[in-house]
Amino acid sequence: MPGAVPTVPRTLPVPRHRIGPVVEALLHLARNRGADELSRRLAGLIEAADEFLTAGEASAEPEAWVPRQLGSPDRERATRVIDGVVGGGEAGAGGLADGPVPPSGRPAADGAESPGPRGGRSGTSASRPTAEPVTEPSAPSAAGSSAPHSTPPRTGRATWENAARPRARAAAPRRTDGAGSARDPRPALAPWWAVRLLGETLLRLPDCTPYLGVLRVLAGWIVERARERGVPQDFGPWFWAALALPAEERADLLRRLVVADGTGGDDRFLAAAGEFLGADARTAQPLLCAWFGDDRRLPALPAATVATAAQALLYTHREGHADTLVDALVADGHERADELLSTLAEEDPGAVCRGVARWAVDPRPARRVAAVAYGLRAAPYAASEADRELLRVAAATLLSRTADAALHGGALALLVRDPVSRGRYVEQAAARFAAAQDPQLTATALGVALASHPGPVLDAFRRRLAAPGSQAGDVLRVLAEEAAPAPATEFAAALLRARPDTAGHVAAYAERRLARGGADAEVGALVRAAFRTGPPSVRAALAPLVAAPGDAPGAALRGELLTELLREETHPDVLEALLVALVVRHDTRPGAAPEERAGHAARLRSAVLRVGRVLARGPEGGRRLDRRLAELARTVPGFAAYALAWYDEDPGVWRALVGSGGLRTIEDVAASGGRTAPAGTPDAERVPSAWHS
Repeated sequence: MPGAVPTVPRTLPVPRHRIGPVVEALLHLARNRGADELSRRLAGLIEAADEFLTAGEASAEPEAWVPRQLGSPDRERATRVIDGVVGGGEAGAGGLADGPVPPSGRPAADGAESPGPRGGRSGTSASRPTAEPVTEPSAPSAAGSSAPHSTPPRTGRATWENAARPRARAAAPRRTDGAGSARDPRPALAPWWAVRLLGETLLRLPDCTPYLGVLRVLAGWIVERARERGVPQDFGPWFWAALALPAEERADLLRRLVVADGTGGDDRFLAAAGEFLGADARTAQPLLCAWFGDDRRLPALPAATVATAAQALLYTHREGHADTLVDALVADGHERADELLSTLAEEDPGAVCRGVARWAVDPRPARRVAAVAYGLRAAPYAASEADRELLRVAAATLLSRTADAALHGGALALLVRDPVSRGRYVEQAAARFAAAQDPQLTATALGVALASHPGPVLDAFRRRLAAPGSQAGDVLRVLAEEAAPAPATEFAAALLRARPDTAGHVAAYAERRLARGGADAEVGALVRAAFRTGPPSVRAALAPLVAAPGDAPGAALRGELLTELLREETHPDVLEALLVALVVRHDTRPGAAPEERAGHAARLRSAVLRVGRVLARGPEGGRRLDRRLAELARTVPGFAAYALAWYDEDPGVWRALVGSGGLRTIEDVAASGGRTAPAGTPDAERVPSAWHS
């Protein structure tokens, strides 16, 4: 009729329950045109899902309610627009259920709609001449459209443009009864279709290997989206477990996805990796070792990375599969694999010992090297006779192979450690150690035989240390820990007489002996002899031994030796070394109880005063003392404040020891606030430390 608004046929969205034919069409595309064609479509769906979901979350418009067909029996009822069907809920198979009914209506009965002219379900009654005008959702106009997707996606597809912005569409009349304006249902359905089509198609593929590129892009999108919105439920761990993929590719995708944990949702990709590992440990263990190079942080465990998570998974799920685990770790060769093997050598030595037995007879040289390395790590923790026998047999096998001469030192170390084989191999091991032929045969490895075979071991130590430049620290450390005090101290004294350059190592040996207790007499004889007959370099090296605090082990012996040294000593080098050791070893920092700090300060004052008086007697002693005190004030925390307080308490005594230059340095350092105030000073009067500024 003249002046009437022309009616343009409207294309309704495909209902959600019709997703099956669409998925079949995509699968048919892959069969007919190849995986590349389907990959492009799937990549477009990922892009569309990202665009539609992001835009939908940004707009979040209220739902529009539209009336049913006015000529139908329930014409007064209203419902949401779902899948282009006005009416019945399709909440069953992934659809949305009907929402709340407006106050004036009641829930709609199923099947209330009348069939359309083409046999489909339609909300119009255009085929009925006597029907009242139909009110339907208005389509967005080209200008000022409120639809969230009024522009085509980045993929350049025109299909969505036509659906979101129909051409030559006349505006439908709006309701005037206050029910609100309708909106086009298609933008709201777009995210659902993009996500469901993508997921259903991938799940129904018989082999997802040709689509690994798409899956990696999808995994990257999930990780990126999870940072702010959590993991989409449609692509949770269950989805990746259901894909038809080889184990290697599944493990790689899980590695990419574990960083999405902790960003929302109850599912965890790390738990899925644990299930993957538990289902087939032999296959999965080497694949998780490949995670050791991934140092990305896990949001769910801020102190952990993907690499440390892989270590934890392998360690936790090793029950029943420890042998295959150690083989996978030794084959991987990464430093994190080495860390885990070291942990297993301590906590599960049986598995490592069995691995050593296998690797010792392996034709690959790298495995035989690993047999020696990890056999030495597991040996201290091998408590059972079965484990020790495995190590013995493996070491004997390696020792019998002339081609493995480079591994003989480690094999001998294993055999000497075992009491059963020690007597047979200790002479050979001692000779090899004395000749310094193998770094794997260390003083510690040979020192375990000191108690049962002291003669060959001590003789090997003497021969080894007779060479100038050889390091005596390891040997003396072993003697302090393993040997009896008398023969060990005699060995140290003889070494000190033959090689004065080892005085520092001898002082460390004496310190360890005093810390262990029960060797005061032997250590006292060693130090007194060195103070009487040793050169200044030896006396200076041993001086810190007598400068320990009053609560150090052997305090009574140290006090006696300090008195004897100050009674006879005049060399400035020795006195300076003693002064430095006194100040450094009596260093008191904030945090100690006031009475404890006061006691330390009093002992330090007395010792510094005694040494300073002796040092000041020499011709150059006063100058060296002033310079040394200034240097200690600059380098030792707290000493400047102590020294200044001592000077203020008794200027007459300290004026003879501290010159004007040294006093200015001490005052400047103490006034700068960079050092601790002396013990007993009230907190309100202390100079603030530098870190307070």
